[in-house]
Amino acid sequence: MTSGRLAAARGSWRTALRIARREARRSRRRTLLVLVMIALPVLGLSFAAVSYDMSDLTRAERQERRLGAADAELRWTNLGPVTQDAWGDSSWPASGEPKVRTRPVTADELRALLPAGSQVTRVRWWMPFETRIGRHIEALEARAVDLTDPLARPLARILQGRAPVRPDEIAVSRAALRLLHTRLGEPVRTTDGATHRVVGVIEFPDNLGPTVTLAGVAPEGPPTEASWLVHVPGGMDGALADRLNGQGVQVAARRPLPGRDVYTDGMSMPDAEETSVSVLVGGLGLLEVVLLVGPAFAVGVRRRRRDLALVAVAGGDAVHLRRVVLADGVVLGAGGAALGLLLGVGAAFAGRPLVEQYLIQQRFGAYRVFPAALAAIAAVAVLAGVLAALAPAWAAARQDVVAGLAGRRDAPRPRRRWLLLGALFTVAGTALAAFAASRTSPTGVLAGVVLGELGLVFCTPTLVGALARAGRLLPLTPRLALRDASRNRSSAAPAISAVMAAVAGSVALGVYVASDDARSESMWQPGLPPGHLLVQLVNREATPPPTAGAIADRIRAVLPGATVSGVATPDCARPSGPEEYCSAQAVRPPEERCRYQPVETAPAAARDDRRCVETFREPNDISLPVLVDDGDALVALTDAPADEVSAARRMLAAGGVVVTDPRKLVDGQVRVEVERGSGEVGPGRLLPGYVLRGGLPVDRLVLSPAAASRLGLVGTPMGYLVDTTAAPTDSQRERLADELSDLVRVSVDMSTARPPSDQRSVLLLLSVASGVITLGAAAVATGLAAAEGRRDMSVLAAVGADPRVRRMLSLCQAGVIAVLGSALGTLAGLGSAVVILASLNQRYADSWPVQPPYPVVVPGVTMAVLVVVPLVAMAGAATLTRSRLPVERRLD
Repeated sequence: MTSGRLAAARGSWRTALRIARREARRSRRRTLLVLVMIALPVLGLSFAAVSYDMSDLTRAERQERRLGAADAELRWTNLGPVTQDAWGDSSWPASGEPKVRTRPVTADELRALLPAGSQVTRVRWWMPFETRIGRHIEALEARAVDLTDPLARPLARILQGRAPVRPDEIAVSRAALRLLHTRLGEPVRTTDGATHRVVGVIEFPDNLGPTVTLAGVAPEGPPTEASWLVHVPGGMDGALADRLNGQGVQVAARRPLPGRDVYTDGMSMPDAEETSVSVLVGGLGLLEVVLLVGPAFAVGVRRRRRDLALVAVAGGDAVHLRRVVLADGVVLGAGGAALGLLLGVGAAFAGRPLVEQYLIQQRFGAYRVFPAALAAIAAVAVLAGVLAALAPAWAAARQDVVAGLAGRRDAPRPRRRWLLLGALFTVAGTALAAFAASRTSPTGVLAGVVLGELGLVFCTPTLVGALARAGRLLPLTPRLALRDASRNRSSAAPAISAVMAAVAGSVALGVYVASDDARSESMWQPGLPPGHLLVQLVNREATPPPTAGAIADRIRAVLPGATVSGVATPDCARPSGPEEYCSAQAVRPPEERCRYQPVETAPAAARDDRRCVETFREPNDISLPVLVDDGDALVALTDAPADEVSAARRMLAAGGVVVTDPRKLVDGQVRVEVERGSGEVGPGRLLPGYVLRGGLPVDRLVLSPAAASRLGLVGTPMGYLVDTTAAPTDSQRERLADELSDLVRVSVDMSTARPPSDQRSVLLLLSVASGVITLGAAAVATGLAAAEGRRDMSVLAAVGADPRVRRMLSLCQAGVIAVLGSALGTLAGLGSAVVILASLNQRYADSWPVQPPYPVVVPGVTMAVLVVVPLVAMAGAATLTRSRLPVERRLD
């Protein structure tokens, strides 16, 4: 481009921008509408960006919280020389295997390694602290530090009271103060019987949750849990750090230590898959903003067609006309970006304490913004404004000058190429999504969905025109609404496309989520009969647990009618060492074993071989090992028929075993093999057995105490099985654990018939998001149509139309946008979901073991919202529209 043409282009853009600023001031309502729609996403993104930047601490800020007023932090956990990184975040043995230090470090030992005049203080960052709140045991994070020492004083901020100095004193955070229901001066009793008095309320900037601070004279612990803050005369240098590393001490200083590797500080780069998905999701969001803002620019162009015609008469060509309209997008996009950034940054600064307390649970760093992110957000906002004005700009450049000067509005001529291009994009997007689903590529699936939705956007104007022609048989008001939508396709089509895109995404994701939920439910296998409980011992090596009869009364006090039986697991009767363990398993005879391994694509013989047909599935909730039992736990374990349970009990009483897989029983005997921790597998022994065919379809092996003894095993208690009359609630399970806590520490797990799922909230969120966009698009399009159709309302008033016609017309206009967009979006979403699910099922069709297919499940919540939202949009449009028809007099 020559310098003359470049100067002419700059002058043309300056003129266009001045016109755009003048138009923005003249059409204040339309300007405000566009600014709000662009500023809202900018506000949210800038709020998130600034909050993230403040929460992402710099290295200096992290070291400040770690070191307090000290020069360095030392951790002495190894007896041999270590090598570390420059910042002291990790260390490893300089050679050979690590020699872990087992004896606690003393202050005198550490001072002996430091120059004369050095000061040290110990910090233990993680300590257990358990207390009772009512009958419930609550575990809190505790720290032991002497906050009266000048080195450690900057680590925390004292809000009330003072720092603890005695072993029986504690300070708590605000969250812990609320959780413990206590006040300053009141005692707090731990589960081990110790009593501590609350002397202060303290805040550590790295943890605003429930924390307890003990005095620095807390009992000694393992050296791996303690670090030392040190002040060295002259500061920490490389030579001293080398000497400390030679003694096995890890050093973290305020500056990186020389001669050591410096690992990358800050956020790691996302992989290509995450980046692609983020870009595509951002592209979908940009498309929604463009489609929502587009109708406002289209109406603005129609209202300015005389001004644009005057520009053409004055010598302006198509390029100048396009620049005048695109300048609107630049001005309003920049204005929306500036407004959104201002509000977003202000909201991030003002809401910082709330985000710190309730979301991040730690204090942010210094007040700062994220300049690169804010610049990118502003650029995208301006791009959204330009893209929203792009189609109206091309339409303005093609308008008839004479018609524009006369104030006439020519009906738009449909262009076949847009329909063909949209159909091509839709087919290509569907094929791409199907292919990517068969290859399990989320990026490809999302790219196909985006391409398909873009194709439907191109097809929407043609579809609107076809519906308008088909609406000639309708009553007056819906016919007028369809006619207006057809005549004003440049504003109606983007609004319909925005609704369609939002609804299509919501329906497609909703169907996939609901189908995946149904598939997960069909694959779900409870480990116990649904509603039964496993009360498991937390510390099996502690004192002998109480018998089932001893705790049965307490369990029945919470769960009336419950039956309790103890369960035990096999262990080595004569272990060769403290780390050795034993496990038993019942095996099929060689001729009954499947010779194929689970693979993604297996030969047909694997799927047709009866030996490879798995009649049992692994439990999904409670997985129990082999049990040692005399038959008391069989009902709670399997819920088998009474006659089979009686026969199984007789077999166990006779010293046999019970299995649930009939292929493991040959001539009345079961082969049981024992594997030891060393990997050695014994030859196995044949034991008399019984097959429990009824009840829960889970592969079980139950050894009688006599059978376990013959195998060199002994039963070790693991807990209790509780056969309940009804599924206990969450509160009942908590009460049960609390009721048993003074006898023995236990965990209470319940087997459920269905997998835990939070899909309902996901489906509701998707539906609400699409509903909000539907209402917004319908409201914007209806309001713009009402402003644009004022002359038509005057004509209706002049010919004697009923005043209610205006209200009904607004209702029908909102219905055209909401109903048509929702219907198209629902069809597109269902089609996309069916194609993706069919591709996934085709992929799993040849796998072994056989995977259940994805069913096509249409979520009722999503469909109900999609039916209700258009009705709400129509009712809102009718309610908010004045029924009085305007009468305007034309002065010649």
